[in-house]
Amino acid sequence: MKLFINSKMNSKLNTAQHFSWNLEEGLATIILNRPERKNPLTFESYAELRNTFRDLAYNEEVRGVVINGAGGNFCSGGDVQEIIGPLTKMSMKDLLAFTRMTGDVVKAIRGCPQPVIAAIDGICVGAGAAIAMACDLRYGTPESKVAFLFTRVGLAGCDMGACSMLPRLIGQGRASELLLSGRSMTAMEGAAWGFYNALHPADQLLSEVKIAIIKLISGPNFAQGMTKTMLNLEWNMGIDQAIEAEAQAQAICMQTADFKRAYDAFVAKEKPEFEGN
Repeated sequence: MKLFINSKMNSKLNTAQHFSWNLEEGLATIILNRPERKNPLTFESYAELRNTFRDLAYNEEVRGVVINGAGGNFCSGGDVQEIIGPLTKMSMKDLLAFTRMTGDVVKAIRGCPQPVIAAIDGICVGAGAAIAMACDLRYGTPESKVAFLFTRVGLAGCDMGACSMLPRLIGQGRASELLLSGRSMTAMEGAAWGFYNALHPADQLLSEVKIAIIKLISGPNFAQGMTKTMLNLEWNMGIDQAIEAEAQAQAICMQTADFKRAYDAFVAKEKPEFEGN
């Protein structure tokens, strides 16, 4: 019984106002769609992204998510006119409400059980870089440039979880340089340092990302969600805690029908067809 599934979610997403949304055969595609300004974010688009990824936790129809930007760029961060200007006039209370909301976008991406892949071309800076960082996998192009440019506009590099997450992706020293200087990380650096899972020519990026995520979503969806949960939780665990947590998580997965399907398929020398339960 699908007691906790949000039956209203698809209709909500089909009418998304601040990005483009497409759902086809379990694969959701989110397109940041303001190409004339390199796809900046607004107060409203932050909130809609946060709410979307929160809702995905209760949606079984969506098995995987791809985020990309329109017009050859991923995202130029917060809109200078619609966000940065108003921020200079806000009270501390309102500023804190805003920074917590932007952090909630990262929390929601990390917290949704589906695998999330960022397809990054061109400019990916500020909040755009943080969103890419929050995704499970990142694929880029040779032209992509990623910058956590907060110090270049007088802000701290510790934004949207960057000081916690980026060192885990690329190492403390490299992350420190990028966050302190605000300089751009080239595509080659990103690939060599582990930020990108792979680089592809711009005209092949989306097709290669689709191949990658289709392979993922054809797998055991429940078990993948459990894996993502443990990847998040074990950041704050000691090794003994992590081993015990994984023992419990694995025992839960051994109760699923997908585990039995995999065994039956192996015995029959067939490829298993997972159903996510």
